[in-house]
Amino acid sequence: MGLPVALGLTAGTAAAGEGDLRRLDTMEAARGWEAVGRLDLDGRGFCTGALIAPDLVLTAAHCVFDKTTGERIDHTRVQFLAGWRNGRASAYRQVRRAVVPPDYNFRDELSAERVRNDLALLELDQPIRNTTVTPFLTAARPHKGDEVGVVSYARDRSEAPSLEEVCGVMARQEGVLIMSCDVDFGSSGAPIFSFAGGAPRIVSVVSAKAELDGQKVALGTSLDEPLGILKAELAAGKGYGLDPAPLTNRIRVGEGRNTTGAKFIRP
Repeated sequence: MGLPVALGLTAGTAAAGEGDLRRLDTMEAARGWEAVGRLDLDGRGFCTGALIAPDLVLTAAHCVFDKTTGERIDHTRVQFLAGWRNGRASAYRQVRRAVVPPDYNFRDELSAERVRNDLALLELDQPIRNTTVTPFLTAARPHKGDEVGVVSYARDRSEAPSLEEVCGVMARQEGVLIMSCDVDFGSSGAPIFSFAGGAPRIVSVVSAKAELDGQKVALGTSLDEPLGILKAELAAGKGYGLDPAPLTNRIRVGEGRNTTGAKFIRP
């Protein structure tokens, strides 16, 4: 079976729909989600990203391209606002390097291959070492029927993130996850979480929206292979014209995330 018809690229601005959203606009509501942040894209819009290490942000590949020209955005003019809420962030960082999968082509028509490779890894100019901002672990792709959630910013709610806690994995096709999360303009790159085991872990990011039998759905890549490729690209010193970054003192994805004592409160 092919991918759903009526595919629509979220184009640097896509987000969970208004049905089951909970706005995280208070300190109590946002506690545990501070590692999700807004990515400001050189004045051309914004995406959502999430820390998976003190100096690594996961987002969608199409976020680092100018949708008008198709050219790469100067990543040094991209800023990550960790936990951005009502005019203030828990940490502000510029992006030092950005890598996307070698097979990703922004100019390609939206397809399973493009969604499957729609992932970017951004290295920050300085690690975020803040006891209130704890990077998320990632997890293997979820199975059909598993419940997931999305934390995102959006066009009409750019000043605080919102949580859509319960949507489901409808299918896994050609390396693409099809989920019942209702996404629209505002949350490209937003982390998709599994809550299995009691703590949220990132299993995908929002890439595109689509319709399946008249139902709005979200599309995202499986992290397993693309994320491994991106980590290898950074380790090899790649990253859009900059010198290799130092690789010392980095907390790798998969290491413990509770060393700071921060705790999650499940919504």
